[in-house]
Amino acid sequence: MKRKTKIVIVSGKGGVGKSMLSSSLAILFSKKHKVVAIDADVDAPNLAIWLGEIGGWDKIEKISVSSKPVFDYKKCDGCGKCADACQFNAIKMISGKPHLNSFTCEGCGACEFICPQKAIKLKPVNSGKIKTKNTKYGFSLISGGLTPGETGSGKIISKIKKIAEEYDYEIMLIDSSPGTGCPVIASLQGVDFVVLVTEPTPSAFSDLKRVLKVVNYFKLPWGLIINKKDINKALSSRINRWAKERKLGEISYDQNIFKAIASFKPIMETNLMAKKEIQTIFNNLLLRIKNI
Repeated sequence: MKRKTKIVIVSGKGGVGKSMLSSSLAILFSKKHKVVAIDADVDAPNLAIWLGEIGGWDKIEKISVSSKPVFDYKKCDGCGKCADACQFNAIKMISGKPHLNSFTCEGCGACEFICPQKAIKLKPVNSGKIKTKNTKYGFSLISGGLTPGETGSGKIISKIKKIAEEYDYEIMLIDSSPGTGCPVIASLQGVDFVVLVTEPTPSAFSDLKRVLKVVNYFKLPWGLIINKKDINKALSSRINRWAKERKLGEISYDQNIFKAIASFKPIMETNLMAKKEIQTIFNNLLLRIKNI
C-alpha cells in the first residue's frame, strides 16, 4: 500500500449502510494508520452520528461555491432579455421587471452576460458549511453540508477533498452520497479504490449496476459488500455470484444496529455480529489495497 491511499464508499441506493461501514472502517484503519475521514454526503451528512461525534466541532466555516444574480432596478429598462436567456426559467418578468426564483437558479451567469443595461451582477451566496474536528479515535473528520435549496454539492465535495489533502494522512476515507450524480462523481475523482455497498433488494441491485458504470468509467478497482444479507437470501446468493472475486464480505440484518445508532454508539464499540463481519471485511479490504 502506498503512503497515501484514498478509499471511497459508494452505493447506488440510499439507506444501504454506507455510513455505518464508513465509520467502522475509519475506526479500524485508525488503529495503525493516520486517517482523515470525509463525509461527502453533503445533502444529508451523518457520518458524525455513526461515530458518536455529533458535537464539539473544532471549526465551522461557511462557504460559497455558487452565485445568484442581483438586479439593479434603477438601470433595468425591462427589456426581458435576461428572462429569455435563462435556460432554467428562474427569471420571470413581473410588472415589467425581472424577478428571480432562487430555487431554480443555477448561477450560470447568462443573464449578467446578456443584459444590455449592465443591470445584473452575480453575487456569491451561502452555499453551505464545512465542519472539521479531531475525533476521540485520533483521526480527523471533515463534514460538508449543503444549504437547503442551494446548488453546488459537487463543488463543495471538491473543496472538502482539497482541504483534506492538507492533513498528514495515510488513508483517506470518503463516505459518498448515494446515486450517480455530481456529488458521486466528485467523490470518485482521484481515488485509489471503491467500496460498493448494496442490499439484496431489486432496487438496490439495479442501482448498484448504475453506479458501477460510473466507477468503471473512471477505471477504478472495486470490491462489493452486501448489507442486510439475510433479508433476501436468494438474491444475496445471486449478487455474490455476480460479484465473483470482487466480494469483500457480508453484513447480517440486525435491529440492534438501529438501537446502537439511536444511542450514538459506533458499531465497533458493540458486541453485535456486524462488528465481527466488518472486521472480516476490513481484513479483506487490506488485502485488496496492499498492492495499490
